[in-house]
Amino acid sequence: MKKRIFALFLSALLLTTVLCACGDEKSEEAGGIGSNGTSSSGEPVTGGELVVGISQDLGDSLDPYQMTAAGTREVLFNVYEGLVKPNVSGEYVPAVASDSTVSEDGLTYTFPLREGVLFHNGEAVTAEDVIYSFETCAETTVDTALAAALSSVEDISAEGSTVTITLSEANPDFLSYVGMVYIVPAAYDQQDTAPVGTGPFQFVSRSVQENLVLEKFGDYWGEKAYLDQVTFKIYEDANALMSALSAESVDMAFHLTIDQVNTVSGGAYKTLEGTMNLVQALYLNNDVEPFDNEKVRQAMCYAVNVEEILNLTGEGHGKKLGSSIYPAFTKYFDESLSDYYTYDVEKAKQLLKEAGYEDGFSMTITVPSNYTPHMNVAEVLVEQLAQVGITATINPVEWETWLSETYMGRDFESTVVGFDAATLSAGALLNRWMSDNENNMINYDNPEYDAIMEKANTTTDDAEQTELYKQAAKLLTETAANVYIQDLADFVLIKSDLDGYQFYPLYVMDLSTVHYVQSV
Repeated sequence: MKKRIFALFLSALLLTTVLCACGDEKSEEAGGIGSNGTSSSGEPVTGGELVVGISQDLGDSLDPYQMTAAGTREVLFNVYEGLVKPNVSGEYVPAVASDSTVSEDGLTYTFPLREGVLFHNGEAVTAEDVIYSFETCAETTVDTALAAALSSVEDISAEGSTVTITLSEANPDFLSYVGMVYIVPAAYDQQDTAPVGTGPFQFVSRSVQENLVLEKFGDYWGEKAYLDQVTFKIYEDANALMSALSAESVDMAFHLTIDQVNTVSGGAYKTLEGTMNLVQALYLNNDVEPFDNEKVRQAMCYAVNVEEILNLTGEGHGKKLGSSIYPAFTKYFDESLSDYYTYDVEKAKQLLKEAGYEDGFSMTITVPSNYTPHMNVAEVLVEQLAQVGITATINPVEWETWLSETYMGRDFESTVVGFDAATLSAGALLNRWMSDNENNMINYDNPEYDAIMEKANTTTDDAEQTELYKQAAKLLTETAANVYIQDLADFVLIKSDLDGYQFYPLYVMDLSTVHYVQSV
């Protein structure tokens, strides 16, 4: 391990040009790395096929209300749409609805439906389909935050082609949850295996552990996709995907590490850089000794050198974090929290002594083995924690095992993973740490935090809510709920004759703007 870190360190030193991940700025840096998308002087070409390499299969169900994995959501973003949808600027814009209005008291939302919107099966979208979608989503969704938001719907009705939703209590984030309710046809029961939505691409076929095929929906209501067909080719692991890239048998690959990019970049590919829009941390089970001791958790925060992690695992790429908010959530992100715990080995040792662990302790870091960035970070953490007497052992597990045992079963001591947000609401990142939240896998139990979040989730004053969310995020930092690390750099390799890809502030993959270019 020490040899590996030293090699990575030398690589960082030898890098002559440092490329910064700036997700909110547009740039085309040295080495062909840009932040928000490709740029080309060639003319866009309509048509063509695209093969996208991914190293993890989609979830068992493609039903929009049964999607649990972020990877499934990001792919099916191309197939499904809600009444509103997020854009690259982080705004919710009309989609199946042509507009949206909310009453002054925040209780009544009105959505006139857009004319001429068709499902992929050729049927016109009706108000009855919208009502069916909301009612079915409320009853069946596996997303507990979405279910909670929809539980406040007191009535949903239609007059002609206008849908009205009445809430029992105001929810300032409700529109973001509306965007998560994908509109599907009422008289159709095969969404889990053959999804039908209204998006720019329609489902063609799926072979489990092999591929998923989409094609352009010619009757799409909005700006139509350039590409005729997209095939998501599934590889068994990162090594297999890298072999495919080396052989130039895929046109595009997402969520790569800087090491992978350096191995393949150049030649047929150019590199794009953004951030993954997630919170990577060493998540600690607060209900297990010694992590039930706040001083121990704080000591670990002081013992971890985040800047060194970024340098050794990503050549400086990525965005340092100090809490459960990532930078794309601009108005909620507190930059100062990133330096709340300065690297201080002696301070860490002192806190461990005060907590009764002067001689350190042993711990296990469970990591989903198919996620190379998390494995790389865990390896560096082992070395850093050893400097304060903590002996950490990595327990690599399959993704399904991590999901069932670590996440759902909460059977773990610590884990390195990243959490994203399904909506452009700070609540999507912070609600999970409330003591009674089903997704509170770390068993964080803080009455003060619960009170702040309860108030934030009910106020209709945007300024007040923003301040409350910031208070909640700071409290997570102060109490060292977890050891926060980074919003990972997101590298995309794309064939040089392709253009148009854009990064979103959410974990989505929009391929409707991707196109081949005609050389000039």
